[in-house]
Amino acid sequence: MNDANRTPWVVGVSGASGTPYAAAVLRGLLDAGESVDLVVSRASRLTLLDETGIAFRDAHWQDDLRTWLERGADGKPGTFRVDVSAVRHWAAGDLAAGPSSGSYPVKGMLIVPASTASVAGVALGLSKDLLQRAASVTLKERRTLVVAVRETPLNGQTLRHLVALDEAGAVVLPASPAFYAGATHIQDLVDFVAGRALDAAGVAHGLYRRWEGELGGSRAD
Repeated sequence: MNDANRTPWVVGVSGASGTPYAAAVLRGLLDAGESVDLVVSRASRLTLLDETGIAFRDAHWQDDLRTWLERGADGKPGTFRVDVSAVRHWAAGDLAAGPSSGSYPVKGMLIVPASTASVAGVALGLSKDLLQRAASVTLKERRTLVVAVRETPLNGQTLRHLVALDEAGAVVLPASPAFYAGATHIQDLVDFVAGRALDAAGVAHGLYRRWEGELGGSRAD
């Protein structure tokens, strides 16, 4: 894709548990023909290593990203086939990166999963790394920001931060799988959350079975 015509979604991956959610969102965006600017925080690399055994390295990010996205939520390699050519990676410490400026054209941003630390940083406008800065820019430019918070239980301080994000225009989307869609596998539960995040961003997908007003419809098969 010509960079002059490229308007990506920024995807920020924070250090919360839930890297399969991020992988499913990334696959969904790429399947929809969207381009992606990816920011993987320092803490999230530890979580990714712990949850998948994959080390995400700046110098080898394309290979590491492909390995990650092709793995299912159950950890099985080669579950998916993914073309990552539409992804651009920015180091989390690069505060001069494109998404750090409002004049850099993007459609919006999804933070998946969002840790309570990243929620606090964005709510307070700290901009301690590129993920937080890009989210702050997204809010100030009145673009779509989806925050898929993944933590339980939530204390009062975090709830206040989430209310502040809601008031600033963000979509607060807890990573809460539903069961009415007929899930039979862990990937189905992951895809439900990813699909709801993409719904909030207005990106078309087929990740989960939608409610059609029929009780027991999820068991029709």
